[in-house]
Amino acid sequence: MAPAATATRIETGPRGAKPRKTFSRRNIFLYGTLIVVAVYYLLPLYVMVVTSLKGMPEIRLGNIFSPPVEITFEPWVKAWSQACTGLNCDGLSRGFWNSVRITVPSVILSIALASINGYALANWRFKGADLFFTILIVGAFIPYQVMIYPIVILLREIGLYGSLWGLVIVHSIFGMPILTLLFRNYFTSVPEELFKAARVDGAGFWGIYFRIMLPMSLPIFVVAIILQVTGIWNDFLFGVVYTRPDTYPMTVQLNNIVNSVQGVKEYNVNMAATILTGLVPLIVYFASGKLFVRGIAAGAVKG
Repeated sequence: MAPAATATRIETGPRGAKPRKTFSRRNIFLYGTLIVVAVYYLLPLYVMVVTSLKGMPEIRLGNIFSPPVEITFEPWVKAWSQACTGLNCDGLSRGFWNSVRITVPSVILSIALASINGYALANWRFKGADLFFTILIVGAFIPYQVMIYPIVILLREIGLYGSLWGLVIVHSIFGMPILTLLFRNYFTSVPEELFKAARVDGAGFWGIYFRIMLPMSLPIFVVAIILQVTGIWNDFLFGVVYTRPDTYPMTVQLNNIVNSVQGVKEYNVNMAATILTGLVPLIVYFASGKLFVRGIAAGAVKG
């Protein structure tokens, strides 16, 4: 390189965007806000955890933010297998297995039906498809409270009121509209050329669905699973209305434990029971959080 060119480069100096300062006013405000919000949401969880690990004599001292002097897991054991809910003193264990028997078939049934509906609405334009889709969208925004009494009558007439399968049907029906919308938007974003190529090769409705759409739809299925597991597992209203004491889900059992007026109020047991009830949705979400974001983003490409 010529000396003149080198001198010119040295005089002009480096080019490009000016590097941002690490402690600029913008970064301080941004990260400061995020830290405050994180503390706001994590502080109740911290109080729940430390309280659940304390004995009642230590809790009566009144310092809810102090860590436990002597860690004990007795409140967790009692919350799971010994806490009383009315006449029953078997803790959350029975409600946990009831919730599992409700959640698993509800999630499978609602997602299977919604994915087929979304696939048909996106790729197979049948007569009345727009009207059917409009009805589903309207159904997604109908308040649950409006439908409670008619569904009670319906389940009673078919002999499923108070049973776990009756609640499975209710969750599957109410979860289908929003899930159909998600699947329809996702399948619409899939390149149409794939669908046309499969049709040219002779693939039919089910062949395209199982061989092309399903392998490409893992992110939106994860979104649907997280939404359904969280909504069904945390549901209290349907659980207390459509089941009986022997089939109560975990959230109803938790309410009965926390609001029990028999004996001394055991805050450590209540906190342990609350954490146990929320563990399943938390584990599902943290295990598949990245796929959840990917699926939501992909489903929002087209509407």
